[in-house]
Amino acid sequence: MSINVSGIIFSSLTSIVILFQIALALGAPWGRFAMGGKYPGRFPISMRVIALFQAVVLAFLGLIVLSKSELAVNQWYEFSLSAVWFVVAFSVLSSIMNLISRSKGERAIWAPVAIVMVITSLIVALGYNYD
Repeated sequence: MSINVSGIIFSSLTSIVILFQIALALGAPWGRFAMGGKYPGRFPISMRVIALFQAVVLAFLGLIVLSKSELAVNQWYEFSLSAVWFVVAFSVLSSIMNLISRSKGERAIWAPVAIVMVITSLIVALGYNYD
């Protein structure tokens, strides 16, 4: 898999997660699929703010991967050379958290997404093309 394809996959998955977080922040009753299912319906206001914060962080991570993949934000390229390793670490942590979640829905939906994000961010970080 090429760096560009990996960057596109990572960014596409990140966009889906961002949309999910925004939906939670706007009151979608999908809490059972996030934060260990602690809030099974609509998130309380404090969790909605956290969901928005997570969306912003994820957008930043997606931009780092796009920059390292040389697909967008070219002015960040030098920064992305080291920052992409934070993205990899974040993705690994996210995978672990989703795999150990008490929420079956979170494990079923978001753990596979997080694992693919680990793989694709690692390919981008290492800079290998597997064509």
